[in-house]
Amino acid sequence: MASHRKPRTRILQSATAKRGAIGVTTAALASVSLLSQSAQADPGDGKQSIAEVKKKTDRLYQQAEISTQKYNAAKEKTQAQRAKVDKSLDQVAERTAKLNDSRRTLGNFATAQYRTGSMSQTATLLLTEDPQQFFDQTHQLDRMTGRQKEAVTDFERQQKAADKKRSSATKELASLASAQKSLSRNKKDVQSKLSEARELLSKLTAEEKARLAAIEKKKQAAARAAAEKAEAERREAAEERRQEAGSDSGTGGGTSDGSYAAKAEKVIAYAKQQLGKPYVWGATGPSSFDCSGLTMGAWKTAGITLPRTTWDQVEVGTKVAKSSMKPGDLVFFYDDISHVGIYAGNGQMIHAPKPGTDVRYESIDYMPFHSAVRPG
Repeated sequence: MASHRKPRTRILQSATAKRGAIGVTTAALASVSLLSQSAQADPGDGKQSIAEVKKKTDRLYQQAEISTQKYNAAKEKTQAQRAKVDKSLDQVAERTAKLNDSRRTLGNFATAQYRTGSMSQTATLLLTEDPQQFFDQTHQLDRMTGRQKEAVTDFERQQKAADKKRSSATKELASLASAQKSLSRNKKDVQSKLSEARELLSKLTAEEKARLAAIEKKKQAAARAAAEKAEAERREAAEERRQEAGSDSGTGGGTSDGSYAAKAEKVIAYAKQQLGKPYVWGATGPSSFDCSGLTMGAWKTAGITLPRTTWDQVEVGTKVAKSSMKPGDLVFFYDDISHVGIYAGNGQMIHAPKPGTDVRYESIDYMPFHSAVRPG
């Protein structure tokens, strides 16, 4: 009987160990804080803490955004290159048509020469019944010979031009193929990063996802508080400067400042209309956006065409200090300048954050600040 009880004990122990590998009890969950969950599983079984999952997914989303900007750049290059190819092919067709016209002209001369070249002019004169007609024909043939030389010259010219256009079109096609490969490569890279992030999140239980959301909410609240404090300090400093200058008429700016304010009003109005629309990498609206697609669409309403990528947008306009930002300014984040938002005032911005989120307000202190630019 004892020998029958021993295996049962091992089974119970195994079941207990298995439950420990899957998670912890409700009582244990209630007794620990959000960020102390890293030991909820044996590291050997591949289970990760909530903090680790968040750190990895955030990194993957940022990497995906870098790849998205590369994709946007490659897509823009591909579209421009395709336009060049289309133009080159049209030019090749035009030159080929002219070459064919020259070829037909030469063919007509060759046919005429064949018909009249089988007998010498002396023999033709002796046999002709109408010498005057012969001399008239001879004069026409002399004129034809001059036109023939001109036709040969034109043919050679058209042939060289057609060859040049074909060579140019071949290079444009090769450049287009290279751009398309780059586009495909960056697309796969984005999809790979996002798939990896989704896989990490899919392994979380509903309770773990709730804790992850709580961490995210706490981070947003902290960033919002920091932004509000910075905005209050900025206003206080601005007020002190106005008092020192003996004027309460504002920071100055005259006509140019008013002109920018009018443009910024259109930009902010557009951005507000997009609130709640989903982030989709590579999208420029109207139903979805990525970060630089939103800023590009917003500033277009103010009559300014921004480049497609964050790396190019950061070079447009005038650099402004973080403490001097005004609504409408572009705010860039991370050392790699992979994200951008539209400053909306009071330390807040409107931006398209990342996959799985919508266009929304967020504190400018939510991500590592890089720089700010005032377009126009």
